[in-house]
Amino acid sequence: MKKPKNWWYIWSKSLGEKASSCNKTSDKVAVIRTIIFATYLITNVAIVANAIRHWNDKTEVYVHINSSEIKSHTMKNKPLEFE
Repeated sequence: MKKPKNWWYIWSKSLGEKASSCNKTSDKVAVIRTIIFATYLITNVAIVANAIRHWNDKTEVYVHINSSEIKSHTMKNKPLEFE
């Protein structure tokens, strides 16, 4: 088994199929694929960092009920029901 020439050879192989029989064109495609991979990686890191940052925010929720809008329920033998 041949030993890989350098890190670029290994990286370009990990990006997928060779794009062309010409090495220059294949290298350009590998650079574009690397840029796309880097943008995906940066985006995912930002999303995870944001999720971790806001993981346990203490959010207080206040509910205000206007008592004039609540209808009185005066029926006998029936529990209070909301419409």
